[in-house]
Amino acid sequence: MAIEVGSKAPDFELKDNHGATVRLSDFRGEKAVVLLFYPFAFTGVCTGELCELRDQLPRFQNDDVQLLAVSNDSVPTLRVFGEQENLDYPLLSDFWPHGETSRAYGVFDEQKGCAVRGTFIIDKDGIVRWTVVNGLPDARDLNEYIKALDNL
Repeated sequence: MAIEVGSKAPDFELKDNHGATVRLSDFRGEKAVVLLFYPFAFTGVCTGELCELRDQLPRFQNDDVQLLAVSNDSVPTLRVFGEQENLDYPLLSDFWPHGETSRAYGVFDEQKGCAVRGTFIIDKDGIVRWTVVNGLPDARDLNEYIKALDNL
């Protein structure tokens, strides 16, 4: 079960697609965070969602907001994926310990071995203010993210 609105967002430390360490707590007091979990790089729905974010990036990554996309893929896989799709935001690897962060947010599918499509909008104080969780085949509506960010 995904963590609920009003909960403190679990902190994490993950490597991005360039090998840099990213911590959720690094944004506390500075930026709200759109934390997006997706199943796998190079798959149709995931690529479509992440490219749509790329195409609207200024709405999701700016002086007030940071976009972080998390999958259970390895860092090298995410590096190639990010380069191929020209994704200019952090792609974080929850590869090892496998799914630890996805589990902390309640979006890891134990049978499939990957995260489902969970999105969490976290305010500058580290509190979850909005969330949506979709099944593996179901794309998310980015307009919902925009409305939730506007309400922060």
